[in-house]
Amino acid sequence: MSRHPDASTPGTEATPAAAQFGAHVQYYLTQSPRQLPSRYLYDSLGSALFEAICRLPWYRITRAEERLLGRHAAAVLRQLAPLSSIVELGSGSGEKLRIILGQRGPNPDPLQVHVVDVSASALEATSRAIRVAEAVRVEMHLGSYEAGLRTVHESSQGAERTLVLFLGSNIGNYDRPGASAFVHGVRRNLRAGDALLLGTDLVKPARELLLAYDDPLGVTAAFNRNLLVRINRELGGDFDLGAFAHQAVWNAGESRIEMHLVAQSRQQIHIEAAQVAFTMEAGERIWTESSYKYHPDDIRLLAEPAGFRVAAQWIDREDGFGLTLLEAV
Repeated sequence: MSRHPDASTPGTEATPAAAQFGAHVQYYLTQSPRQLPSRYLYDSLGSALFEAICRLPWYRITRAEERLLGRHAAAVLRQLAPLSSIVELGSGSGEKLRIILGQRGPNPDPLQVHVVDVSASALEATSRAIRVAEAVRVEMHLGSYEAGLRTVHESSQGAERTLVLFLGSNIGNYDRPGASAFVHGVRRNLRAGDALLLGTDLVKPARELLLAYDDPLGVTAAFNRNLLVRINRELGGDFDLGAFAHQAVWNAGESRIEMHLVAQSRQQIHIEAAQVAFTMEAGERIWTESSYKYHPDDIRLLAEPAGFRVAAQWIDREDGFGLTLLEAV
């Protein structure tokens, strides 16, 4: 999953205070079109629902990426040897990191692993997933990708090569200018010879994309509506969950999937802690998330201006997913 572009960088606050949450809700719900920053989808229930989405047969990103990692992680590690540290930005369940660490072979050299995420539950899941990895020292960073990577960079002067992982097509969380800014930011915290392993969901037939974001079991719909549950619970909102339908739209011109919550009737909304009240008309939408899709060569066009070269790229043709190793130059 990914999020639509907003005024601040995705993943900028860890466990945001109610005041900040309320301020963002107030601001974005009064925009035209109405919006909500998708990072707020990921409370503990939202994170659990997203992990369930990753297991659905229609959401093939996770399985495709895990297949590619299983086939090529050992080659990545060999190409970057000697590797002293791995930094994963946005770890989810930790399964992909576990796959990579499992490709190190017997009697591996010591490795420092840093995991950066805005979700405490994701950090806990990753810690459980990799606890048996051999010769690994793990440090968890609760906070934004940028702050975590900067902390790691400042504390690792003189170390050997670093590999940054940005998997799960999380780059799709950003619009194109935001993705460029993100990749430039990663490069500023790497030295020549370090690398970024980037997972990207690729453009595919619209029907396949829509099934991935509007599954027949309704798990993605529950994930989307849970944002309203959170606003009601934490900010004193009065959204009627049954009065909103989940909608996924393929925007071919922008190469993105959009998720919306659509009002099924005219209603008055009050959110006490956000100090906002407004009327939603039947059919009016709240834009909650976008996921940008890529063509394989888009990655080179994204990465080269930031100071990377494409060292290797692997494509899962069956499910339309790409894994690209970018070396800092």
